[in-house]
Amino acid sequence: MSYCRQEGKDRIIFATKEDHETPSSAELVADDPDDPYEEQGLILPNGDINWNCPCLGGMASGPCGEQFKSAFSCFHYSKEEIKGSDCVDQFRAMQECMQKYPDLYPQEDENDEKSTKDLEAASMEASAAKEEKGSS
Repeated sequence: MSYCRQEGKDRIIFATKEDHETPSSAELVADDPDDPYEEQGLILPNGDINWNCPCLGGMASGPCGEQFKSAFSCFHYSKEEIKGSDCVDQFRAMQECMQKYPDLYPQEDENDEKSTKDLEAASMEASAAKEEKGSS
């Protein structure tokens, strides 16, 4: 005997073997690519870039949005054997713009470079301490 029960926000459905023997009568509706409420991915069905995709993290609408769009479009539509190799100027312009807004676009390289230097210094100090200990 199949039945349903509600537990808080969850709906629990118990089905019998007999319930599953009958073919489903559910009809699947094809996605409408023109539906403005339907979530789309980064690339729309027609091949265009979806600048509203949350996956872009707002990059297309920030102060460097136009430079980002130019660089990303160039890369997306690039026909070069090494994809995007013809987009160096656009990416350079985007990077230059981003450097003007360090609060919005923090440079991760600075932190990585600093931690690398800290590790190198600690390693050198440890080596020096070993040498002193070994020579005494």
